[in-house]
Amino acid sequence: MKLIVDSGSTKADWIAIDDNGKVLFTTQTLGLNPEILDGPEIISRLNDRFDILQNKKNATHLFFYGAGCGTDRMKEWLKQIFQEYFSNAIVDVQEDTYAAVYATTPKGEEAIVSILGTGSNCSYFDGKVLHQKVQSLGYIVMDDCSGNVFGKELIRKYYFNKMPKELAVELEKEYDVDPDFIKNKLYKEPNPNAYLATFAKFLIKHKDTEFCRKIIFKGMKSFVKNYIKQFDNCKEVPVHFVGSIAFYLKDELQETFDKYELKLGNVLRRPIDGLIAYHVANQ
Repeated sequence: MKLIVDSGSTKADWIAIDDNGKVLFTTQTLGLNPEILDGPEIISRLNDRFDILQNKKNATHLFFYGAGCGTDRMKEWLKQIFQEYFSNAIVDVQEDTYAAVYATTPKGEEAIVSILGTGSNCSYFDGKVLHQKVQSLGYIVMDDCSGNVFGKELIRKYYFNKMPKELAVELEKEYDVDPDFIKNKLYKEPNPNAYLATFAKFLIKHKDTEFCRKIIFKGMKSFVKNYIKQFDNCKEVPVHFVGSIAFYLKDELQETFDKYELKLGNVLRRPIDGLIAYHVANQ
């Protein structure tokens, strides 16, 4: 049994397949980002799903693609945890960008592949090897155009009284904006980036308002300039995306790309289905 996992900071999609690609079960855990979780919390999240717990000794392979796995140190640390938990499995841990590449890019083709979800990332795939010019420093200082950055922007606008009154009233109906509640979420509980990203739903829901459009296009402009345009051939190859922010703001992405004369390629909410096809074809 092979386990294929696509993990962000908010959630992780799990699919178990046999050697023929038949799906044995699917499940979902909370995100397994090694940059923001300790070992016991990761094990707790695995044990919380019966299908995973019941089959941990039946797994022969684990292919894990995750946020926070961009450095060798984090990959090796997480691999060791998985190797002890799935004791009979060959474990392969890669950063989540590889999942995006395998799911969106036809074999052997060049592309720029980006992630816009809770966090953000961007790499160039030359048909064989992934190239990255900017090392991500995480949600506090980077993650342009991501859900957590949009969340920070909305909270700041609200508390600086720069949000239109009618939208502020709507925000108060949908979220607990008490400062003690927010600070507890940000500084006392795990996954503060995932919490911030929940506010992106509000932004998407009201994306046709002038206020939200300004925030959205400011973020997209920043992502294009800081991430995509770092690659000299960015106007010559398609730019693929995975992630909920890209998926639900596809029209706004297209509008931004038209302005910068870029080619918008495939846009997927989740790469997991494409990963099944990839691993069946390349077993």
